[in-house]
Amino acid sequence: MIRVRGLRKDYPGGPRALDGIDLHVARGEFVALIGSSGAGKSTLLRCLNGLVTPTAGQVEVDGVAVTGAAAEVLRLVRSRVGFVFQQFNLLRRLTVLDNAMLGRLPHLPRWRSLLGWFAAAELERTRATLARVGLADLAGRRVDTLSGGQQQRVAIARALVQGPAVILADEPMASLDPALSHTVMELLRRINREDGITVVASLHVLELARSYGQRIVGLRHGRVVHDGPPASLDDAAAARIIEPAGPADRP
Repeated sequence: MIRVRGLRKDYPGGPRALDGIDLHVARGEFVALIGSSGAGKSTLLRCLNGLVTPTAGQVEVDGVAVTGAAAEVLRLVRSRVGFVFQQFNLLRRLTVLDNAMLGRLPHLPRWRSLLGWFAAAELERTRATLARVGLADLAGRRVDTLSGGQQQRVAIARALVQGPAVILADEPMASLDPALSHTVMELLRRINREDGITVVASLHVLELARSYGQRIVGLRHGRVVHDGPPASLDDAAAARIIEPAGPADRP
């Protein structure tokens, strides 16, 4: 489903965010991507759907080359890859329903996407998805009136409405308290199991990675330093991944 070869990302005048990443994620896997702040987790996720252009290396998603792809190819890739941001990335003045409906935009003809014209079947699909994430009764509420956990579920609904083959979640629980973190992670796991959607979620809490990931990939200084099942994440493995407390090695 996802193939990454020799991926490198250098920022001008800044750090090397990714340093030769090789990674293969199979269809239907739930991968927990862990590492300290600055390890390269967010950069890697953004390279997977073309939001960030790597300095070198190759990325393929579902057999389609993302690196070097033309704009129309990237649009196709992104229509099949849902992205869940840690800060939700919602349009705060729109309703829950309107925000979730935006997940259909990549599948619409360009003229319909410009007009924001959705068919009845798309509206029905979106309402069903909101019910699935427990937000059916809040469809008409503005998202800026919701709690953080509710907003993150709107973001997950928007990703689901796309009909994705892959969901990339960039620290989806970073803005949530521990109880809500488990609610969001359980929702992602249920989607993975019931729909067969491949999920790659970056996390900074080891216990969440152990609890929800089928496979754990650890990054440090832009390199893969661990790749294995949850049982392999013992104290020694965690020490290789997580930076000791103190000043970060780079921003």
